[in-house]
Amino acid sequence: MANLKDLQTRISSVKSTQKITRAMQMVAAAKLRRSQERAEAARPYSERLAGVLSNLASSTKDSPSAPRLLAGTGKNDVHLLVVATADRGLCGGFNSSIVRLAREHIARLRNEGKTVKLFLVGKKANDMLKRQYESLIVEARDFAQLRDVGFDYAQSVGEQILKLFADEEFDVCSVFYAKFQSVVTQIPTAHQLIPPTLGDVAEDEDVAATPYEYEPDEEEILDKILPLNLNAQIYHAILENAASEQGARMSAMDNATRNAGDMIEGLTLQFNRTRQAIITTELIEIISGAESL
Repeated sequence: MANLKDLQTRISSVKSTQKITRAMQMVAAAKLRRSQERAEAARPYSERLAGVLSNLASSTKDSPSAPRLLAGTGKNDVHLLVVATADRGLCGGFNSSIVRLAREHIARLRNEGKTVKLFLVGKKANDMLKRQYESLIVEARDFAQLRDVGFDYAQSVGEQILKLFADEEFDVCSVFYAKFQSVVTQIPTAHQLIPPTLGDVAEDEDVAATPYEYEPDEEEILDKILPLNLNAQIYHAILENAASEQGARMSAMDNATRNAGDMIEGLTLQFNRTRQAIITTELIEIISGAESL
């Protein structure tokens, strides 16, 4: 049976942990609102840019003069997977769900005889994949304690991907992230970046039916808009991840706070029963000693 001092120490420790988890929950809740607003504000731009790209590319994708970023290399042998996670843990299954989806894709592609390369964004992606797939990692980045990850960061990632593509290091590029749906729901998502999956964009019938004349021509516009779309899609993934991370952390810390409260109640009950048993034992010893006299 645990003694009273040990129980008191454990109750005190759990109470301290509960204060920490409650504080982390409140911080996550404060950050969630801003992250959610930024993610939701970026969705229309990302979707509309993809719609414009789809409209432009519809008549040029099969053209011999189509940009390589649009048409691809013509092969499907080497895949670059951009796995985006957070730098920190204590956010439930947020990081592990993204990495799990990436692992499934890696296993499927390797079973099909494809070559896989990894571009990791976020410390947790590197921590969770390095041991098993270290030989596949071509680059690993974190957020270097940045207070606010802006478009410049996404652009630097996009420029490195474009450099790898120009050097013919891969044929297909996809990004893995968690799409924010609610505080308790974050959906692991895989989205192909190069060549872009134009069929995934829901087109407005009126817009699609409207004829356009472009100046300069479509190919020249696509040369400018394709890198912009790549950077925008990466930035969109980072924003979705930021909101998903805070939502998952808020939910996880709320559960941890509740579990700590349940543990404190159980330990307090055990403490009271132990103290009562000790007092009862001492009374019996006193009564037995008095009767023996």
